[in-house]
Amino acid sequence: MDTATSVAPRQAWIMAARPKTLPASVAPIVVGMALAFADGRFQWGPALGAFVCAMLLQIGSNFANDYFDFFKGADTHERLGPTRATAAGLLTPAAMRTGMLLVFGGAALVGLYLIWVGGWLIFWLGVASLLAAVAYTGGPLPFGYYGLGDLFVFLFFGLVGVGGTYYLQAHTVTLPVLVAASAVGLLVTNILVVNNLRDIETDRRANKRTFAVMIGRQGARLEYSLWLIFAYLLVIWLWLGGGHSPWVLLPLLTIPLALPLLRTIYREEGRVLNGTLAGSARLSLFFSLLLSLGLIL
Repeated sequence: MDTATSVAPRQAWIMAARPKTLPASVAPIVVGMALAFADGRFQWGPALGAFVCAMLLQIGSNFANDYFDFFKGADTHERLGPTRATAAGLLTPAAMRTGMLLVFGGAALVGLYLIWVGGWLIFWLGVASLLAAVAYTGGPLPFGYYGLGDLFVFLFFGLVGVGGTYYLQAHTVTLPVLVAASAVGLLVTNILVVNNLRDIETDRRANKRTFAVMIGRQGARLEYSLWLIFAYLLVIWLWLGGGHSPWVLLPLLTIPLALPLLRTIYREEGRVLNGTLAGSARLSLFFSLLLSLGLIL
């Protein structure tokens, strides 16, 4: 069956938006909300604005990734991950570009409200977030092609996502906020680590020098392990050194979810890692939700 003619346009857009990636974008916002609630600084308006803006930026980034990877030849028939709408002929490049601009435009409109609430710092964080969403695979220096993707995911899904949401409500950032943001950012980064480990051979052939390509399979596996360990250690610090109650240790309940993922990372490669990718996304979501619950309690 011809894929390009068997998928309805609406389904193609949903596929391009990659719904399974959205929890990773909103989990940091939820943690930022919980931190603000724990400190008596929670505000519905800025919190919901940050939530919507994060969703739109993630969808826009997915569209941009679909669009630019098509032109760079990174999405071929050898691809091990989910089907890309542009490369599969489900959507034209022009349609994908238009969709990308519309979604980013929506994020910018929500961002105007957030700037009004949070001031110039939020303006610059918003500009940086938009640029990063496009520059991951687009522009003259796509950082996803030069081994910087992991760093930028940590910064924007961790420090900016959690810290920015907290700042919008409290107009300050504390050390415990940055520690919680780092824990969340490390686990979201691990989603990308698995993705790049799975695609290491096809990326190498496409001259896409992800960090996994640069450090090799064993290096990427070690990276995944370290970020996992550090995330749990940071949660323990929130209790011992951050002034929070033992409830913040709730994320430790996700360790039984993490151990099978770790075993698979070291034993498998290629398409099998699609399950590990989904599992890493679930782990980051459950970890963030339990951390948020612990902060509220």
